[in-house]
Amino acid sequence: MSVAFLNELIATITQRGRALMARKHGTPAPAADLPGMCDALYSGLGEASGVVLAADILAAYGALSHEQRVAFFRDLAERYGPDRDKVRALLVKLNADPDDDDTAALLHQASEPRRQELIRRLNMAPGGTAAIVAMRADLLGAIKDHPELAVLDADFVHLLASWFNPGFLVLRRIDWSTPAAILEKIIHHEAVHEITDWDDLRRRIDPGDRRLYAFFHPVLVDEPLIFVEVALMTEVPSAIAPILEDGREEIPAAEATVAGFYSLSICQKGLGGISFGSFLIKRVAEELSGELPHLKSFATLSPVPNFKTWLDAERAKETSPVIAQEWRADLAVVDRPGWFLEPELADRPREPLVALLAYYLLAMKDATGKPFDPVARLHLRNGARLERINWLADKSDKGLAQSAGMMVNYLYELNDIVKNHELYANEDHLVAAPMVTAQLKKIPKMP
Repeated sequence: MSVAFLNELIATITQRGRALMARKHGTPAPAADLPGMCDALYSGLGEASGVVLAADILAAYGALSHEQRVAFFRDLAERYGPDRDKVRALLVKLNADPDDDDTAALLHQASEPRRQELIRRLNMAPGGTAAIVAMRADLLGAIKDHPELAVLDADFVHLLASWFNPGFLVLRRIDWSTPAAILEKIIHHEAVHEITDWDDLRRRIDPGDRRLYAFFHPVLVDEPLIFVEVALMTEVPSAIAPILEDGREEIPAAEATVAGFYSLSICQKGLGGISFGSFLIKRVAEELSGELPHLKSFATLSPVPNFKTWLDAERAKETSPVIAQEWRADLAVVDRPGWFLEPELADRPREPLVALLAYYLLAMKDATGKPFDPVARLHLRNGARLERINWLADKSDKGLAQSAGMMVNYLYELNDIVKNHELYANEDHLVAAPMVTAQLKKIPKMP
């Protein structure tokens, strides 16, 4: 054992002891010290000393107010970009000799924002990964009012997408024997169909025709990252109430022919935008196919969370190219509380709403040319087919407010997933069943 290593180890133990005593007495480093601490960490201290300093930085960050955290993010965005002078010098050198592989490699390194390396070094701290995920959740909240921080978020996304590569993730089935601490997190993070109590949770995970699967990361062993709830059924689901109702009749898993994915929830806000959902559904489909080879179909029963907001905006226009004038009176029915309970009213808005939902899912695009609806984007990118629009499939207050009570099925035909994905990725083609695409003919002015 070298003398240098022993000296560093002793220094580390001493610094760690001082840091722990400071935190014990509630005296983390003041916010003013953070820039200097980050500079010291980035400068390349020994590994052991760097671990201590990284932990101190994260502890100091944890004590900051919202305004101080925004200032910290702004400092990272402004001071830890690429070394532009070095990049320019290497570009000149590479232009002079385009075949110089060593210069090309150095240019690649220099063009990486230095804050990426700083974040990597922060990850050395005990609990660093969880702290960085939480830090990114704070950053996402700050970006709404400070869009200039998006450049910093791009670095977080780049690193987290690598650290949380699906190849590293562990698929676990959640059942009634799962530790209570994890079950509590499932209840808390269910974002699609609220789990009201422990009995409700048990109805979703304990019967033989129900499943819940979650992805975990080896570093965050008791923290589910994302989970999906599955109903084993004899037909593709067309409404959510029969799936969730108390007292329903259970079917033997051996008789099921359909796996219905009816809820997908992400548990870590700091991992928003990191693609897990598509991989989770594929992994679960493979798992179920192995356990229950008689399953014939894998389909979702999916919400359309932003449809009603879009629809209201279109209706507010004096003239909308997608809303026929003769539809307006029927569409106004959905403004009445309890409209779906009145037999003489309930079916009036059906035709225009179904047509407009088909348009919203297949024709509305974001700035990149992909589907505007985030759920459609997830499943169509993943190789699913938009199979069916289900009228009044979710009569809950949330379902009515988000999508006028409608839900959709995305069908995963395992033999077609790769083909459908390639059509989406290479040609921006959205695969949908004829009964859905036929609805587009009813739209007055298609783009």
